[in-house]
Amino acid sequence: MTEPTPITCEEALRQLAAFLDDELHSGGRESVERHLKACRSCFSRAEFERRLKTEIGDLRREEVTPDFEARVRRLLESFAT
Repeated sequence: MTEPTPITCEEALRQLAAFLDDELHSGGRESVERHLKACRSCFSRAEFERRLKTEIGDLRREEVTPDFEARVRRLLESFAT
């Protein structure tokens, strides 16, 4: 049996979100995994994205004080004007 054709960095990064969300079929998942094992740059990007996703997910569980929410809203409004 022959080895599957390796995917490019562009292909791996295009599929990265689906890969991290476990939304790729087995063949696509295996292709991205093989690429990440061989490409340090894409592996680093995947690890960054994985950590960022975890951190953002953790933020949703924290309570936001009304004062903090008001400060963020004022800041956003200042960008809109």
